[in-house]
Amino acid sequence: MHVPDGFLDVPTSLATGALAAGTVALALRKARTELDDRTAPLAGLTAAFVFAGQMINFPVATGTSGHLIGAVLAAVLVGPWTAVLCMTVVLLVQAVLFADGGLTALGTNVTLMALMAVVIGYGVFRGLSALLPRTRTGLLTATGTAAFLSVPAAALAFVVLFEIGGTVDVPLGTVAAAMTGVHLLIGLGEAAITVAVVGAVLAVRPDLVHGAARLRTATPLAGRPAAVMEGAR
Repeated sequence: MHVPDGFLDVPTSLATGALAAGTVALALRKARTELDDRTAPLAGLTAAFVFAGQMINFPVATGTSGHLIGAVLAAVLVGPWTAVLCMTVVLLVQAVLFADGGLTALGTNVTLMALMAVVIGYGVFRGLSALLPRTRTGLLTATGTAAFLSVPAAALAFVVLFEIGGTVDVPLGTVAAAMTGVHLLIGLGEAAITVAVVGAVLAVRPDLVHGAARLRTATPLAGRPAAVMEGAR
């Protein structure tokens, strides 16, 4: 998913850079409403986990591999605005220290993985959460579906950017088919990892999970006594 330097022309890269900068500036303000003394450490742990997860590739098809994006994972755990910041920090460190994506393409990668994947993925999560039962199973179903869809959604956003400012002479249909097909498969791995991590946190500290707020007003998660849940809030 990381876009390398020179894959998009200068005007497109500048536009995505401006969009990314504006989004991060807004997220810095909005994240204050999502974090407190209890949840701030989880944001750091989430960013560290996403960073590590993105560095590990898993096979998808012959000659193709994929890795965790982590946008929905971060959004469900610590909130969408904080997720944007977590993802941006991860992408910045990767570009500076590991040349993963490139500095001139940083705005594009932030737009795709820290903006589009978070907005679309968390939007799907909220929509499904409102429709599904307010239970642990319902929450994890919404989480897995959102994580799965966030990957091809970000891939399709790249296809749009490529159509606008791609510098490589490849037919748009070929790019769209390759990106969509591969990232649908990667989305399955994304969903599995996201559900496993969110489920693990729900089992031990459901009070810290941002996306579980509606569940905490219904029934206690993970078999915790109601008194304990009330005290945690």
